[in-house]
Amino acid sequence: MLQRLFNVRRDELAPVLLSAAFFFCVLTALMVLRPAREALGMQRGIEELRWLFIGTALVTMLVNPVFGLMVARFRRLQFITATYAFFGASLLGFYALLVLAPAAVGVISGQVFYVWFSVFNLFTTMVFWALMADRFSVEQAKRFFALIAVGGTVGAIFGPMLAAVLARPLGTAALLPIAAGFLALAIVFAWAVVRTRTERRDDPDAPPAVDEREVIGGSAWEGFRAVFQSRYLMGIAGFIVIMTIMATFIYFTRLQMVAALGDDLDLRTTWFARIDLITQATTLVLQAVVAGHLMKRFGVHIVLMLLPLTAILGFLGLAIVGSLAVLIAFEAAFRAVQRALTRPARETLFTVVSREDKYKSKAFIDTFIYRGGDVIGAQTEGLLAKLGFGLAGLASVAIPLALVWAALGLWLGRAQNRSKELQTT
Repeated sequence: MLQRLFNVRRDELAPVLLSAAFFFCVLTALMVLRPAREALGMQRGIEELRWLFIGTALVTMLVNPVFGLMVARFRRLQFITATYAFFGASLLGFYALLVLAPAAVGVISGQVFYVWFSVFNLFTTMVFWALMADRFSVEQAKRFFALIAVGGTVGAIFGPMLAAVLARPLGTAALLPIAAGFLALAIVFAWAVVRTRTERRDDPDAPPAVDEREVIGGSAWEGFRAVFQSRYLMGIAGFIVIMTIMATFIYFTRLQMVAALGDDLDLRTTWFARIDLITQATTLVLQAVVAGHLMKRFGVHIVLMLLPLTAILGFLGLAIVGSLAVLIAFEAAFRAVQRALTRPARETLFTVVSREDKYKSKAFIDTFIYRGGDVIGAQTEGLLAKLGFGLAGLASVAIPLALVWAALGLWLGRAQNRSKELQTT
């Protein structure tokens, strides 16, 4: 029954469930804080957020060589543990500031938290998926990366629920130590995922064994250079840039509509939490049952084209009927396809690259390149708004870009298949 419904054999169930629990903790920690991030970031208006995106991109660029140095010098579990421990300690530091020195908290500290959270968001999810690409084989990734992502979706639902329930009675600050606790649990599950290896010796889908005492080595900047030396990695980077531009268009459209609801911090936090809850809830069935079968039957290249097609339909809908209800429906569909189908399919692309690229190049792509797309999207959306183009003008830019995006997804999926065939011959 497990294999028929979820494409998972009984002997594979333990690492899959542990990975899902790991992702649950990571996404709960992120999503319990995301509504507060949005509310704090809006304190000086939406226009200020466009500059915060630039600040976030610069910070991720500075953090990348530090992470690359850790990957080069430490064993896998050591740099994974250090990453989550650092962000957990940072959360406790922010909490101490909010509780012990509330007078020092203002617009500037809110902007610092916004940038820090954006970096935290990217690195914690990047490290999780890098470990998944390193832990499982190409065929395993196609079969149950989407199922593992269910754990993240449940966490993404649970986090906003906690925020919506606790933000008003306890205050926004109380959410920080809660998130730190979930990051501590994530470290425990990361160790369990690595230590639990139950593949059969005759399993053709099993990934190669990894010596946990082995250090990846190389230089701190190797991941940066590798991206620009490989058409495949450049293709992944381009796919992510376009995806983040689209997501940023949706993001700022949502901020503008929610800004009209009022200026109260806790009210905005609650509303952002409710929107996140609605949009996340639509992904569960796709992840649990549909995604794994789609990738196995139709291939990664077809699955990667689904999100661009969703974007085309969604921006057409916004151009015709520009309401908050239509936006929420579009965002729900976009996020559902992105997290249930596109994210697992995109992460399988890294299963055919070297271990060094899985951590270093992936870190550069999933952080700096990702935030670079945010900056481009934010500035483009702001320019269109200043020119008075409105939602119709936004759609006129987004739809042609989505067509290029779909073609790139098709090429990446086929390139992955070619790389896999070369590795097996």
